[in-house]
Amino acid sequence: MGSEGPSVVTVHVTGFKKFYGVSENPTETIVGNLRAFMEKKGMPKGLVLGSCNILETAGQGALGQLYRTLESAVAGRDKGSSNMGQVIWLHFGVNSGASRFTIENQAVNEATFRCPDELGWKPQKVPIVPSDGSFSRTRETSVPVTEISKALAKMGYDVMPSDDAGRFVCNYVYYHSLRFAEQHGIKSLFVHVPLFLTIDEEIQMHFVASLLELLASLQ
Repeated sequence: MGSEGPSVVTVHVTGFKKFYGVSENPTETIVGNLRAFMEKKGMPKGLVLGSCNILETAGQGALGQLYRTLESAVAGRDKGSSNMGQVIWLHFGVNSGASRFTIENQAVNEATFRCPDELGWKPQKVPIVPSDGSFSRTRETSVPVTEISKALAKMGYDVMPSDDAGRFVCNYVYYHSLRFAEQHGIKSLFVHVPLFLTIDEEIQMHFVASLLELLASLQ
């Protein structure tokens, strides 16, 4: 997956805090423990694990935090050399009803929240970015979702590509992130994970490590 070379892939990671119906979000645990887990396991060659942030499970009211987080990934790069390799934003969210991992190919310019977010916002058929036009507008990741999904499946993980990230905060964050990535020449990817009751924490941590290894091979 991509030619070998001296360039480095820097991956910045986010998870979410709790939200209505999910009192313990597995992505908060995954992202919170990821650096120590990867240091113990061994970082893939050519990969730098950048920031690991936990986002408020909120849309409009948390935009400031989201953009400060996103901008932190490009601030150093913009000041330094242009030959600093690829930057990837890797976002994790939970799908409490899922039985497998899903790699999300796109986000839709629509916020229709089934329940209020953690700041009490519950939009219905609202465009996420009004200047982008209709809420049927989609943005796709430039990361090879199908290829990565197949590679992870060959490793034994129950995973599939997806074209529907929902209309809740996960899709909201992914849409903004994809838009930001396009503007700054970087990449963005969103992954939904199940609850730990469905796939236990140990397997999920190894899944993320395997995903990082695949992302390290992207140019």
